[in-house]
Amino acid sequence: MGSLKSLKTPGGLGLQVPVAGRLGLSILCTLLSGGLGGGVASTVLCLQLVQKVEVSDASIQEVLEPLNLDFTRSSGRAPSSLFHLYGMILRESADGDVVRKHLVRILELSHQSSSDREGISLAVGITSTSHLEQVWGRLEHLGRTRFLRSATLSPDSQDSTLKASFLSASIMLVKALSWESSARRYKFTQTPELIQCLLCILEKEPNFLSNLFRQKIILVIMELSHLRPQLKPMVKSRILQTCLQSLYNLPPVEMLKTSLPPLELAPDVVVLYQKSMQALDLLLQAFVSENESMDEICFLLQHTEPWLKSSKSYERKRVVQSVFLLLKYVADYVKLTEEAMPSGLGRQVGLLLLLWWDRDQLTQSHSHQCVYLFLQLLIQQKGDTSEFIHLNKMKNFEAEAHKDSELKFYSLVKVRTLDEHLTVAQHTQLVLTLLQGLCSHDSLYSHLASELLLTIMEDRSIKPEQVAEILQELFQELPCIVFTSILQTTMKVVTVLGTQHTEQTVEVMLSLCPPSERQIVPLWKALATNSWLARKVVTLLYTKLKLRPPRELIKVPVEAELVSLLALGTIYELLYIHEYKATVRWGFAGILLGLLTQLHYLFELDVVEGMSDYQEEALEAKALSPCRTCLEALKGLFWTTNYWEVFAHLKLLRGWELFEHLETYTEGVTLLARAMAHYDCEVKAVLGQAVIFLKSPEERDNIVAILIITEFLSGQKLTQYMSRRTIDSFLNLGLNNPNPLVRAMSLKGLSSSLMQPQKVVLLRNQLTGLLDSFLKPQPQDLLGLMEILGDVLHHLGAQGIGSVSVKMAQHLLPLFEAGVRGGAILLYGDVIYSGGKKFRQALKSHAFQALVPLLFHLADSCPEVVTKTKLTFLRCAILLKWEFRKELFSKLAWGHGPGAENDIFIYMVESNFSSCHQFLMQALVYLDSPNRSLKLTAMKFIGGILQEYFTDLCFYLKKGDVKTLKKCKYFEMLKQDPDSVSRKFYKRYSEDVTELFQYVMIF
Repeated sequence: MGSLKSLKTPGGLGLQVPVAGRLGLSILCTLLSGGLGGGVASTVLCLQLVQKVEVSDASIQEVLEPLNLDFTRSSGRAPSSLFHLYGMILRESADGDVVRKHLVRILELSHQSSSDREGISLAVGITSTSHLEQVWGRLEHLGRTRFLRSATLSPDSQDSTLKASFLSASIMLVKALSWESSARRYKFTQTPELIQCLLCILEKEPNFLSNLFRQKIILVIMELSHLRPQLKPMVKSRILQTCLQSLYNLPPVEMLKTSLPPLELAPDVVVLYQKSMQALDLLLQAFVSENESMDEICFLLQHTEPWLKSSKSYERKRVVQSVFLLLKYVADYVKLTEEAMPSGLGRQVGLLLLLWWDRDQLTQSHSHQCVYLFLQLLIQQKGDTSEFIHLNKMKNFEAEAHKDSELKFYSLVKVRTLDEHLTVAQHTQLVLTLLQGLCSHDSLYSHLASELLLTIMEDRSIKPEQVAEILQELFQELPCIVFTSILQTTMKVVTVLGTQHTEQTVEVMLSLCPPSERQIVPLWKALATNSWLARKVVTLLYTKLKLRPPRELIKVPVEAELVSLLALGTIYELLYIHEYKATVRWGFAGILLGLLTQLHYLFELDVVEGMSDYQEEALEAKALSPCRTCLEALKGLFWTTNYWEVFAHLKLLRGWELFEHLETYTEGVTLLARAMAHYDCEVKAVLGQAVIFLKSPEERDNIVAILIITEFLSGQKLTQYMSRRTIDSFLNLGLNNPNPLVRAMSLKGLSSSLMQPQKVVLLRNQLTGLLDSFLKPQPQDLLGLMEILGDVLHHLGAQGIGSVSVKMAQHLLPLFEAGVRGGAILLYGDVIYSGGKKFRQALKSHAFQALVPLLFHLADSCPEVVTKTKLTFLRCAILLKWEFRKELFSKLAWGHGPGAENDIFIYMVESNFSSCHQFLMQALVYLDSPNRSLKLTAMKFIGGILQEYFTDLCFYLKKGDVKTLKKCKYFEMLKQDPDSVSRKFYKRYSEDVTELFQYVMIF
């Protein structure tokens, strides 16, 4: 038994009672005051009974038996004095097992009537003053076995009654603890379990208000939160989730009454709602009072996020009001001693900012005030009085200009406010939150988010270290943006960010995804909205393209290691983005040499997978290998910058294939440079870059540079860009290069006709002698002769061959029908460009005479002849300046079948509209060709002319022409031709020839 102390009752009685301690004494005093029922007399009687009883392990049962409480009755009523006495006797017991046993029995009593529930609560509460652990254990067990289990079962009236009793006992328990100030010195380890039981009851509350269960449960939890040890974050998080959901998810206040079930006495739901919300506000304030820090505030507010972002106006209204009241309480009554700067604060501010244009005026007002209060707390933490005065002025000004929404948020976001008082981490979280707001289906919400973002960016408040997170989040949100206007504003945000932090922006965008992903394209487009930024972006990509570590330093797969591959892939994609067209043209020379040297570097690394098995016309899009990406970028550079003639020249010569192998790489560069010189493709800029590369310490740079320079020596305009003396110095520099190829090419350049003008006369004289060989009855080795002539033409370069070019063209044309036709046709393409300005018109006329033969040889039986014919045919079209030159090339390169043949026919005739009659007359001779494919092609061509251009023939043909046509032996011979196709042709078009003859002869 505990020690006896003298205690004065309210009636003046002096009693000796055993007291377990100050906690029990306090509760006992309350009991004796008559506040719990039974009166003074019955209380004294109970005390006397206790004094007479030897409370021990053996006698406690005998003491309790005479109380005559029937635990099996479900409807009996026990006087409250007996519950009172029962609790006091259990309180004095020293045997925990006995206490637990009788707690079980009393908690199993009927809970139907309110008097029974009050009595049970009274007995349990009194017992807890000495046996708190046992009482909590039984309550926790009851909650776990009855309430948690009921979460999966249909509730019934017994469960509801039991919940009410449990809540009453819990209330009695916290009241007893609150009366005793020393309770805070004890540790109550079972608090989380009891709270869990209460939360379980709260979760099962229906979605309407008919009682104060919600308020009582929240207030009990609030009182329990004051006990030691402090609740762990996980427990508090569970409390917040359950309590917020229980109240915020209720129907709107105006609908609460209509949602009630039929009741005898309908409660005032508005009062119930207000009291429940007040209890929630007190709970939040209690949590802050236990931990007065900004960390705690952010911890609490992060649980409100689902409702801050809710699509339901009344839910947003409730949560913003709670946040406002909490922040107001903190600002007025709490001193945040710890200068904590949690990054989550930025997110909370962002969510509140996004409610500034809410359609509900009260939500708008509270969200404004919440942001101001946040700023006030931040300023108070720093102790900056001047800033506090400035904030108050701003707040007053905002109140006066309430309707000026633009001024409201611009003045807050920009100068001396958020940007200055948030840490970098908080500011980043604010921006990320606004980015997430872009995807809202609410147009006002997303529009505000985009405007806020643009304002923040334009205010230059973003630090370099923030760029990565911001762009990564923006990239994730981009596909979810609903409104086009929001997407456009978002791209402006990217533009501003890229303008301020170009290098960081480019680095992050390279890392976001593979360059071929379509999702990244809008971001790159946004960086090309002005030429200055676009040029800076391309320059950075070019710089990163040159980050090429030696092979021995690369320890992981090349694709994962090299930044240059990401830059390469991005450059390839930018070639086909319209916004970068002008910029790519501006950086053409640097990009060209960067790609050429990158390809050589990849060969050095032996990254050649997927190079030769690439199918240009494959319908299925596959990811390109690094080498193939580089080659396709090289090709695309010429095509997209409208230097398609260079692209076509190599395509039709199968020159691009030379870049697929290291062994033929230099040959490919040489052919490319020769074509560039011929078509005057960025010669000045590329020459300047080549000179820089020739001085580079990298061998691959030297190789590419000298190959380009030596081929440019044969160009027509080189001396306009660089003097002979300067060229000579660079070539002499190459003679000292350790690479033998560089030395050899430098020597070749020094011996060129441009650097050695005296060679021009010698070469022209040699050319005249070679040309005479064509006049011999049976010239020896025509192929070898034509190859030598081609070399001489190339060495003479810009000097040209003058009148000899016309003679050579005349000698070559008849060879189109000989066994050496392939070589003759290819050389003819060079000859028609070698006469200089003086003989250009004569060569054009001759090229016109060659069109029909060349067209027919596109159907030659020899594939090699067809390839060479395509190039020369195109070169003639370029020389004659046909209207559809680029389209013609596309058909020559990729066209197949009758459709392509018909298109080529149309391009030729339409580009020479008044000459269709000449084409007809030239084609007649091929009707007698021993080469069946040429003969069939001639018939198709003649038939097409007669069918499609009959009227034009009537106008342009002369009488002499139709006489020739009518008496043409080649046409008449088709009538008796053993080939059925020829006979059908004659039969089909003979009437057309006759009609044409008659018409021309008459008129």
